[in-house]
Amino acid sequence: MDYPLMNLFLTMLWFFLWTAWLILVFRMITDIFRSHDLGGWAKTGWLLCVLVLPFIGVFVYLIARGRSMGERDLHEAQARDSAFRSYVREASAGPGSAGTSQLTQLAELRQAGALTDQEYQRAKSKVLAP
Repeated sequence: MDYPLMNLFLTMLWFFLWTAWLILVFRMITDIFRSHDLGGWAKTGWLLCVLVLPFIGVFVYLIARGRSMGERDLHEAQARDSAFRSYVREASAGPGSAGTSQLTQLAELRQAGALTDQEYQRAKSKVLAP
């Protein structure tokens, strides 16, 4: 076994840096395409700059558009969060929750004496009917 520990460390370091670089480049490319303030030609220019001159293109993109890139990430995360929250509210409301609140109101009216037992049973059967 003729592979010293330092060579193993350097190999792992280069692999890590290469992986981090690829992640950064793909993140730049996705940010270029999801940016709504850039036109088609500007997106093409940035994409060519990032792909043809990768080091210079990525660093210039980070300097020129890094702040707006973070803002787009924040807005997208907030939109996903609000969509998730509205979905949870709608799913928890469900079709049966309206019937439950109506039954609760009917029970309260019956206890208050505003409804007779027969009226309560008729209203209850209407609420529970499909």
